[in-house]
Amino acid sequence: MDLSDVNARGLVLLGCGKMGSALLAGWLARGVDAGAVTVLDPFPSDWVKAQGVRLNSDPETAPAIVLLAVKPQMMAEALPRLKALGAGDTVFLSIAAGTPIAFFEDMLGAETPIIRSMPNTPAAVGKGITAIVGNTAASEGDLALAEALLEAVGQTVRLEDESQIDAVTGVSGSGPAYVFHLIETLAAAGAAQGLPEDMAMKLAKATVAGAGQLAEQADEDPSQLRVNVTSPGGTTAAALEILMDPETGFPPLLERAVKAAADRGRELGG
Repeated sequence: MDLSDVNARGLVLLGCGKMGSALLAGWLARGVDAGAVTVLDPFPSDWVKAQGVRLNSDPETAPAIVLLAVKPQMMAEALPRLKALGAGDTVFLSIAAGTPIAFFEDMLGAETPIIRSMPNTPAAVGKGITAIVGNTAASEGDLALAEALLEAVGQTVRLEDESQIDAVTGVSGSGPAYVFHLIETLAAAGAAQGLPEDMAMKLAKATVAGAGQLAEQADEDPSQLRVNVTSPGGTTAAALEILMDPETGFPPLLERAVKAAADRGRELGG
């Protein structure tokens, strides 16, 4: 990714918790100069302090981009510090869940390039995926810059409209929790069949991680991969008969779960 503009003009990170720290680590690993980064956080971790970034000092010039990574309920209190950078050529990139673009336009001015994103927690190990959408003031170059920075921790996709972000929340934003619960319950089911709990958990973790990697790397789509594993009348077929039941299996269950998360996202976004 082209970091020349970021290194020349600087980058401000407002909030540096788990997600902010994951992003910062990815940027530094990919060539962002620590001296070009300003972190605004009242309680920076020891790790952040050791990175050589500027801490809690207002930027001397307008940075290329400001990444907004504070908790949504803290945004109204934290953002006014950067209001002077609005309505210029500084891009504001938000990873705050449930906070719409209109909120930032009200705070910073409608002329401000604003990009809203929805990352997920696998960003902590460089395996995240982030959806982005910009306002009318955000140019193609602004979106490309946001993508370049977010790709430091995984993949990105562009949305056609901000209204799609609640569906993204239901699938990939909240999705890791569904997978973690799958691991929990798969391990518990294995223990119920007589496996030691630690062995059942090890098997469940490795199975889910390996299947996910295979799904990403294989040429076949997941439905074909499922068929490849399923011998007619075999053990997998017996399990899938339960899991694929149209009334009680995964299809209706996940549809309801994703809808519940998306609906809640719409409620939080006002």
